[in-house]
Amino acid sequence: MSGVTVFLRIVSCFREHRVRVAVACVCAVGVAGLSGLYAWLVQPVLDGIFIEKNRTLLMILPFVILGVAALKGGFAYGQSYLMSYVGHRTVAMIREQLFGQFLRQSLAFHHHHTSGRLVARIMNDVNEMASAIPSVLKNLLQQGLTFVVMVGVAFYQNWRLATVLVVVMPFSVYAITKIGLRLRTLATRGQESMGDMASALKEAFAGIRIVKAYGGERLEQERFGRSNTSFMRAYIKSSQLTAFASPLLEVIGVGGIVLIIWYGGVLVIDDRLTPGEFFSFLTAVLMAYAPVKRIVGANASVQQALAAAARVFHMMDREHEFVHDRGRGALPGVWRSLEFRNVSFYYDDKDTPALDRVNLTVNFGEVIALVGKSGSGKSTLGSLIPRFYDPAEGQLLIGGRDVRDVTLASLRAQIAIVSQETVLFEDTVRGNIAYGRPEAGEEDIIRAAWAGHAWEFIEKLPGKLETPIGENGVKLSGGQRQRLAIARAILRNPPLLILDEATSELDTESERHIQQALAELTKNRTTFVIAHRLSTVQRADRIVVMDAGRIVETGVHHELLRRNGPYKRLHDMQWRDDAPAESAARRYGAS
Repeated sequence: MSGVTVFLRIVSCFREHRVRVAVACVCAVGVAGLSGLYAWLVQPVLDGIFIEKNRTLLMILPFVILGVAALKGGFAYGQSYLMSYVGHRTVAMIREQLFGQFLRQSLAFHHHHTSGRLVARIMNDVNEMASAIPSVLKNLLQQGLTFVVMVGVAFYQNWRLATVLVVVMPFSVYAITKIGLRLRTLATRGQESMGDMASALKEAFAGIRIVKAYGGERLEQERFGRSNTSFMRAYIKSSQLTAFASPLLEVIGVGGIVLIIWYGGVLVIDDRLTPGEFFSFLTAVLMAYAPVKRIVGANASVQQALAAAARVFHMMDREHEFVHDRGRGALPGVWRSLEFRNVSFYYDDKDTPALDRVNLTVNFGEVIALVGKSGSGKSTLGSLIPRFYDPAEGQLLIGGRDVRDVTLASLRAQIAIVSQETVLFEDTVRGNIAYGRPEAGEEDIIRAAWAGHAWEFIEKLPGKLETPIGENGVKLSGGQRQRLAIARAILRNPPLLILDEATSELDTESERHIQQALAELTKNRTTFVIAHRLSTVQRADRIVVMDAGRIVETGVHHELLRRNGPYKRLHDMQWRDDAPAESAARRYGAS
């Protein structure tokens, strides 16, 4: 995306503020015009007062100049404030839109982009735009108009002298362009390094327990140091170029002024130009040089803003999952069956299917347990139900309708998930339980907490439901976090429930209570229980055994044990693994 394209894209974001932008443009024209008037007034001051000794002009011109200064100050204030207002409001809108865009992206997108990089796009890249866009608008509009007006005054005073500007200006434009392109490249590199730093920071802080337990402080320090060094080098080079640009342009500008003074001196000596006209011309040239210098001084910020905007717009232009939502209607709240019909699925970076021609029909109200070794396809099958992914082949039908024919919102409104990786938010207990039903009343929330066996610890907390739980529930134990997640699912009261290792973080006593709560929760709803521990699925209506993405066996617990097949082998393997651990626990407990 070229710099001009990015700039025009930014300008297009100002449409809803077009009245303020129009007023700011009028103010900028006023500032530029009055600046030109300053340069023109040099001639009557010099010729009329100091050479012709005109007392009338002496009485009038000071008040005129003072009035011009006051009027210019008012225009400058209006232009600066309005542009700043429009710039910051626009950037806030872009930041909000970008966050919404990330939220609507598919799980595959989030698996390919670290959360640190996404945070860096929203915070750092948009902040670069926020800090630069108001000043960019001011410099490009006000300084650009001022330059045009000053060149106009110069040509009005003496077009022959003004041709010197035409000779000098291409050198300045070339220098600004080349330096600007290099600055933009460096800004892009620096912003990518900022994303790497954000990822390193987030992962180190999120995993601080493991970092400390494994003595990984130095490793994390080195990892952060690499991205920090890359960021530092990019911005040092950027500063070096910015520092070089100003003296380079000054040399070019002074060279032009030297030519003007020499040629203008000749014209004055030959009486072809009055001293007032010459100094008015020279003032216009010097005042035309000042805007160019300011634009060059802001060039680093301009290029950083353009590089950041290009990265932001690239993300905003990505198609999100709702673009591919071709659902023509809502999924009805009552349906009789859910069917996987010849379903296959591949992850992006894999040639081997994660699911291979899976066929499974589930009646409404059934509790289906999905078991198998790690990587057998259990969680992948569960992820297809809420359409986190779509099948590569085959269909997933609910009530006889392909899930791709119903809207994502209506499909996901009927599903609650309790995952192995408990996800809680930096909010109160109440906010986390009511996350799926923010309008729920206190009685419903407490009832869900009781059903999830969470109330027994909630009522002991200092603020009960209003107690903050910290980032991802860091102030709670693993079992408490899991019970809050189950209470959240209970409150949502969905017709379809997915439990992905939902009791993995619970001790034996808590698990027993939760199993009782889940037994109540699973009544009159379809439930998929994805489990590794077979002890948690023995009461399921059907157990589906998976291996290498295929269903290899189905049945109830006792029936599958009698078959002496894959389920029996999994059962015996877990029994052998658990027996020594239980024996050791008893031995250490006795001691």
